[in-house]
Amino acid sequence: MALRQIREIGDEILLKISKPVTAMTKRTEELIEDMIETMYTADGVGLAAPQVGVLKRVVVIDVSEEGDEPIVLINPEVLETSGEQTGNEGCLSVPGKTGVVTRPNYAKVKALNEDMEEFIIEGEGLLARALLHEIDHLNGVLYVDKVEGELLDTAAISEEKEQ
Repeated sequence: MALRQIREIGDEILLKISKPVTAMTKRTEELIEDMIETMYTADGVGLAAPQVGVLKRVVVIDVSEEGDEPIVLINPEVLETSGEQTGNEGCLSVPGKTGVVTRPNYAKVKALNEDMEEFIIEGEGLLARALLHEIDHLNGVLYVDKVEGELLDTAAISEEKEQ
């Protein structure tokens, strides 16, 4: 396993559409392992392959309590959404910034696991937000395009909370 460089806003790869994974290869297995390690090291809750410079439809997510396995999604496809939630959102590719984004509160997604077997995952709240945010990355969409109002510095928000 190895840490990968997280691409940041302004990098053209973040605006490109990722290609489907057609077979599980050693290279894709290594990519998934590296993405998980990179996500945890960067204190993220999700990471999409384009964020580490690879245009493959692969996402890793972990919004759980300690000890749960991260969710790996290959070729994810949103089947259904409902409800609405509005809240602050950040991104490892947009360091030091946050912004208010409204997304569905529920998401149902079809994907393949690491054995290339189809499964369905449903999530509400933070999991729904993470699923939709990361799938957006696979389609070349950044959350900053959906921010209501302005991007804020996370340092300024932390200082406000401490006071």
